[in-house]
Amino acid sequence: MVSNSDKELAEFQEHMPSNVSLDGHKANGQNVLPVSMSQKGLLSDENPRLGKLPLNIPSRLNFLKFGSSGNLTSASAKFQQNAEERDVVSHSIPSSSSQGIRGWFSGSLAKKVARSSLWKICKEWIKDPLNMALLLWIICVAVSGAILFLVMTGMLNRALPKKSQRDAWFEVNNQILNALFTLMCLYQHPKRFHHLVLLCRWKPEDVSTLRKIYCKNGTYKPHEWTHMMVVVVLLHVNCFAQYTLCGLNWGYKRSERPAIGVGICLSVAVAAPAIAGLYSVISPLGKDYNSEVELKTQDQIPMNGTGYSSNQRLSLEKQFSIAASNKHKSVEYAPVWRGGLFDIWEDIAISYLSLFFSFCVFGWNMERLGFGNMYVHIATFFLFCTAPFWVFNFAAVNIDNETVREVLKLTGLVLCIFGLLYGGFWRIQMRKRFNLPANNSCCGKPAIADFAQWLFCCWCSLAQEVRTADYYDVVEGKLCMKQTDENSQLTLSPLPREDGSAQFRSSQTSLSGNNPGFSRIGIGKFSGPSRFSKDKYSPNRQASEVEGERDADYLMKPPVRPSIQR
Repeated sequence: MVSNSDKELAEFQEHMPSNVSLDGHKANGQNVLPVSMSQKGLLSDENPRLGKLPLNIPSRLNFLKFGSSGNLTSASAKFQQNAEERDVVSHSIPSSSSQGIRGWFSGSLAKKVARSSLWKICKEWIKDPLNMALLLWIICVAVSGAILFLVMTGMLNRALPKKSQRDAWFEVNNQILNALFTLMCLYQHPKRFHHLVLLCRWKPEDVSTLRKIYCKNGTYKPHEWTHMMVVVVLLHVNCFAQYTLCGLNWGYKRSERPAIGVGICLSVAVAAPAIAGLYSVISPLGKDYNSEVELKTQDQIPMNGTGYSSNQRLSLEKQFSIAASNKHKSVEYAPVWRGGLFDIWEDIAISYLSLFFSFCVFGWNMERLGFGNMYVHIATFFLFCTAPFWVFNFAAVNIDNETVREVLKLTGLVLCIFGLLYGGFWRIQMRKRFNLPANNSCCGKPAIADFAQWLFCCWCSLAQEVRTADYYDVVEGKLCMKQTDENSQLTLSPLPREDGSAQFRSSQTSLSGNNPGFSRIGIGKFSGPSRFSKDKYSPNRQASEVEGERDADYLMKPPVRPSIQR
């Protein structure tokens, strides 16, 4: 009688390679791993078909052979597996029609240059407040860099005959340049951290957002997650290298400053963004691909028997759920600011929150209005209003000239005050997107008025924006009226079985002084209980008669008494 162990041994030998024997001796002229009988039972695994799985000898040999580099191999394999999973998700996300900044430079800008003069293009570009700030930053960097270059090359030796003077001018301009580049990295770093979080999360909405920023024409690119990660990591390296260089400039005097450390940090800080920009151009992120290739990759995704991939199906379900929940809301095409600028008593709680938690309230309000991530706005606004003071004060530590030191401190303080213009910039975007009334009190320029309101009364402006956002509902980038009655109570929406309803209420645009009108919340044909009679809805009736009666009974009718049961 054959025992169970003999059967298992026979099955084990059948599934072993031909060049491997159990006694550990040579088979086919090759050395094999000796396996004792006591170890065979411990190393065997379960097989769904046979009950036992054979030992995978080659994998064990590879593990023993490459045990020293196993961590690196597993890390790279895990990263590759992660990248492949992200790429599968990318295939299921449809490309956006928005071309982003790349499309603007490659398409519309070229057309504008061909059709109009360069001067008009520059005038349009400079009207953007962010472009104004960028131009001012470039001018300051150019002036300080030019002075530093002239001092280093000895071209100002006649104007500065003493070495102490040249050293003082060198240190002043070096600290100014260091402060300017540090501020730029600080302002950009919250957004770069957000992009890194989106890459790690990689949800469908994250893919669409990152494509508009890093992909040419905002379309799908092969292995886009990996290429985006390379660019984002290089941009983070740029920031951290600049912070290290900043610490060396602040922590050491010029005579004690390590030249090697400064040179390495400066090289990395300059090379990292340059490589990132070059990589985004020569990599698949900056290339055009045929749409047929993208459609082919889309067809390879499992469709779950519905004709759509899982991510596309979830996106469509989300859109339909939003449309179903908001079909009875009316879009307000002429919204107004809720209260005046100084009507802080209209909602005293919002006024106090805007005063004591300005940065948090601002970021929260921007996110619910659809202007970006809350945490990015909080961090960026906080840095705009605090970072210049500390950066320029630390930059003045290693400067011996008292006058220059005070000028740098004052410059940092002024830049902190002008950091409030960040709120004014987003107030302009809010007014333009939602068609809110403009303030023409400042030379007929609404943008200047928005900046002035935030510069001289930032808390009042923030409270007004929050009150306005509370008064309306934001649906797909538009302001919609909330369903409230005269007593500020929520109105009842019609049930699906009632075949719709026709509800009318006074338009809220009368707050601006216009005549009261009526805005329709829901349009439908109401069927009261008295209308559910057999002759009225019998199948023998003509469709024209039914439609005529529906038009005649368009308005809501009260039910008759016999139909009311208590």
